Amino acid sequence: MFYRENGQYKTSYKADQALFPIVQDRIFIGLVMVIAFIVIPVFASEYLFRAIFIPFLILALAAIGLNLLVGYCGQISLGTGAFMMVGAYAAYNLAIRIPELNLLVVFLLAGFVTTIVGMAFGIPSLRIKGLYLAVATLAAQFFMDWLFSRVKWFTNESSSGAVSVPELQLFGFLWNSPVQKYFLVLCIVALFALIARNLVRSNIGRSWMATRDMDVAAEIIGIRPMYAKLSAFAVSSFFVGVAGALWGFVHLGSWEPAAFDVNRSFTLIFMVIIGGLGSILGSFLGAAFIIFLPIVLNQIPAFFGIPISTATAAHLESMIFGALIIFFLIVEPHGLARLWAIAKEKLRLWPFPH
Repeated sequence: MFYRENGQYKTSYKADQALFPIVQDRIFIGLVMVIAFIVIPVFASEYLFRAIFIPFLILALAAIGLNLLVGYCGQISLGTGAFMMVGAYAAYNLAIRIPELNLLVVFLLAGFVTTIVGMAFGIPSLRIKGLYLAVATLAAQFFMDWLFSRVKWFTNESSSGAVSVPELQLFGFLWNSPVQKYFLVLCIVALFALIARNLVRSNIGRSWMATRDMDVAAEIIGIRPMYAKLSAFAVSSFFVGVAGALWGFVHLGSWEPAAFDVNRSFTLIFMVIIGGLGSILGSFLGAAFIIFLPIVLNQIPAFFGIPISTATAAHLESMIFGALIIFFLIVEPHGLARLWAIAKEKLRLWPFPH
């Protein structure tokens, strides 16, 4: 079939693929990896690792998991914080009850436990959709809040409900410095991002997107929406569970159920919407927006020499942050990933040959 694109007639799949800047994207990813693995560890301070880079990477991983479900499969979820909580507490119980387990195995098993829980709460998606599904997943948030607050077995009979993890030990070495924790999280997130990108390009990813666009039509062409929805919940929950384990073990060190409350769920859905639904890159951009923007807004009064109290600064930060989110959603509802794509197309930022 002939069709016209940018003044040229394309006649094959290979020619169609030449329209996309694959080489340029690989160069961009290579530069990002060099910065992440070499530049940041050399020049970043301990504060940047603890307060910015480590939480950014972990939240980006959770946003990828949520994006697989919401952006690629079209199943709305407002209980992602609950699944992060399941991953954190599953990893905690595995670590203290089976101390000989390798830390990476603990994280993976926590992801599998979260997968089972996520599929259990994903069963309603086979019958309901839209707002009703969102309410069903939100119920998971409140149920998990109650479960981990009231059942003391999950907190190892802790009277306060708070838990503390043992030292991070991997392959016989302690991973307690900020740089070591950063490398651990970075390697895991990079691997999971690669897995997610390959998944969405595979048959299962295409079935997710077909179900998202029109589940009735997807069923007509041979796709099983039930399998697609449950598999999306399973894979998404696995990613989010691993992110929850990393959040508890690497970032927090000690926590209570309030660390994974409903605000965490809303923050993650904001990341996905702002970054771009149906985009792995958008998950990282949304996490960066949520992490970096409040820090920038907090520094603006001091930059202009305006003396305000800490409480006033916090209120102004929340107001401006909320207004910017609304403004951004109106201006570009497809997210930061779409803005990045437009910038590459219109400004010709990548002059390299295909």
